[in-house]
Amino acid sequence: MKKHKIYMDACSYNRPFDSQDQIKIRLETEAKLHIQSDVRDGQHSLCWSFMLDYENGKNPYEEKRSMIVPWKEIADDFCPPSEAVRSRGKDIMNHGIKNNDALHIASAIERQCEYFITTDKGLINKNVDGIKIMNPIDFVREMEGDNEDG
Repeated sequence: MKKHKIYMDACSYNRPFDSQDQIKIRLETEAKLHIQSDVRDGQHSLCWSFMLDYENGKNPYEEKRSMIVPWKEIADDFCPPSEAVRSRGKDIMNHGIKNNDALHIASAIERQCEYFITTDKGLINKNVDGIKIMNPIDFVREMEGDNEDG
């Protein structure tokens, strides 16, 4: 399997803390945890950004913050704030994407990530040049080739 450079947004990191009553949320949680396991095993390269620091820092739940913050150290790359990210973020907002989300995507593109993984329904499958945006389930399917017959 080719090693891919990925970026997971704050929604993805928080998915395991959401109510698991709905099957879609449980599946996204399992897929996200599988992706993180693959990152730990060196199968994917993970990027972190100043936006993840910002959004995780605003999380009012200490337990959630403390479970997410170690991924900054596990990440292979970090995107700091820059004029290039801000400028690209403004361009991305023209796709109907909100400011914070646009800055996440711009950070991922700036650091040459191939995939932007999110559980945000408003972002999934948006067409932004330079990156593939998808939910964790679809990412796992794509990585594993989805060879099932039915």
